Amino acid sequence: MAKYRTGRLGEEIKKTVSSFLVSEAKDPRLSSRIISISGVDVSRDSSYATIFVSPLCLEGEDQASVYNEVLEAINKAKGFIRTKVAGNIKIRHTPELIFKIDTSTDYGRRIDSILETLDINHGEDDE
Repeated sequence: MAKYRTGRLGEEIKKTVSSFLVSEAKDPRLSSRIISISGVDVSRDSSYATIFVSPLCLEGEDQASVYNEVLEAINKAKGFIRTKVAGNIKIRHTPELIFKIDTSTDYGRRIDSILETLDINHGEDDE
């Protein structure tokens, strides 16, 4: 069996889950959306892998309901995804997959909007 460090294992899991979402997801809650995998954190003993997903919300959609819908659909397919990970990565024990919504992009947009409202001189010359 090949040994993977946690970083390498995380990248391999990310590739496998991304491939599943793009080409194999049959659930319309997943196949009709653009969902990116923003990161994978693998525990030190490689028994758990936390996968951060970031679904794209369209204008006018309720963000919370989209997040709940996507998370519910991914958790429903978790067993199949874990089987795909086990088939693609040759390790003795496949980690338990934990899916979480990544809200860091929303937080970044919020900070940007706050910064835009501030009256700060951005290096422009005062005349």
